[in-house]
Amino acid sequence: MSIDRRTFLKGSLVSSLALGIPAVSAANRTRTYRTALIGSGWWGMNIAREAMACGRCKMVALCDVDERQLNPAAEHVERLSGDKPNRYKDFRELLDKEKPDIAIVATPDHWHPLITIAAVRAGAHVYVEKPIGHTIGEGRAMVKAARDTGKVVQVGTHRRVSPHNVSGRKFILDGNAGKIGMVRCFVHYGGGPETPRKNIEPPKGLDWDMWCGPGPLRPFNGSVEEPWGGGIHPRGFRQYLDYANGTLGDWGIHWTDQVLWVMEEKWPSTIYSCGGRAIKGPPILTDELQTTDAPDHLVTTWQFEDFTCVWEHRQFAGNNTDKGENVGCYFYGTKGIFHMGWKGGWTFYPAGGGQTIHEEPRLNQPDDQNIKELWADLLNAIETGAEPVCDIEKVHRSTNMSLLGMLSLKVNRSIAWDGETETIPNDPDANKLLRRQYRRPWVYPEA
Repeated sequence: MSIDRRTFLKGSLVSSLALGIPAVSAANRTRTYRTALIGSGWWGMNIAREAMACGRCKMVALCDVDERQLNPAAEHVERLSGDKPNRYKDFRELLDKEKPDIAIVATPDHWHPLITIAAVRAGAHVYVEKPIGHTIGEGRAMVKAARDTGKVVQVGTHRRVSPHNVSGRKFILDGNAGKIGMVRCFVHYGGGPETPRKNIEPPKGLDWDMWCGPGPLRPFNGSVEEPWGGGIHPRGFRQYLDYANGTLGDWGIHWTDQVLWVMEEKWPSTIYSCGGRAIKGPPILTDELQTTDAPDHLVTTWQFEDFTCVWEHRQFAGNNTDKGENVGCYFYGTKGIFHMGWKGGWTFYPAGGGQTIHEEPRLNQPDDQNIKELWADLLNAIETGAEPVCDIEKVHRSTNMSLLGMLSLKVNRSIAWDGETETIPNDPDANKLLRRQYRRPWVYPEA
């Protein structure tokens, strides 16, 4: 469906007012923010559209290592907003030449830390996608960079501003579910056995070495003819552990963030994971072929002082048997079960039966998200000095939940966690995995 610029801007303003976005985005339209998008794929463009729709951001530049994404994105921006963004393949050149007020970082996970740190040091506020990084040490360096520069860094965990998530949190904090003793988070998508993909030469217009960046230089196994044809790039990278942390690092961060937010916690004390590739089989990486290497199923337990949190995902036997949804989390309390869903809103099931309580979601299209509200909160934080709702340090802790779950799986044992020092006590082998070696010439960021 095509949409012209006038319809786009008018519809966005009406939606903003209806959804109760903070007044700073509907009034006080005195400053226009020079905005740059780094990572112009599917989700990056979802964010960029909301930046343009707010009426206060001028898209001055786009950056992507893949011209197959960069050029269509730039043309789309021009059609929607009238802006003619300059195009870059290297984020360093963009930051140096454009000096944006706001940088959107929507690259694959392994690039988030270096680009975010470079952006705040260049004077930009940042909206960075979740998870904030690939290892825990990177996240701490991002927090330090944000604090040292005084820049706002908002993370894209938009469920913190989703209306039904906000009201659901209040329902629980008001004591309506009683004392919460356990939380279960889940993602049950389909899938099955995996067939190895052939390694091929990267397509023309893709700088594969730059795409891999600080991560290992793996062979390319995507599609030359069709940019959405599978493989590592552009949308399959999350299942390759060199660049991401599987389903727990992708979907899990949304729900671990909900747990810390709703339960008003900072970190667990003990973590244990078990899982593997029972259906997909052992990972393969040869000169000719490769598969993904993330687990096709995983169960993780985080122990807190007053409750236990459990995560489970699988990439087989997909279904919607969990109250009609295949993603979400349950808060089990003394007064009943609270189901925090996504497209289905939230529902409370009283203990012993009785009338359920339900609230429908209010989600934006495309892709059923609440980026619009989160972008408005970013501008409000920039202009008022308020802490953004998805502040980098808060979501660093949420990201740590997922990363620690994956770390436990890698060492094949339970680990303790000291959240104050962000170390694993008396376990030097596990502590080594809080960081990783970067591929030259890239240098691991220091906190």
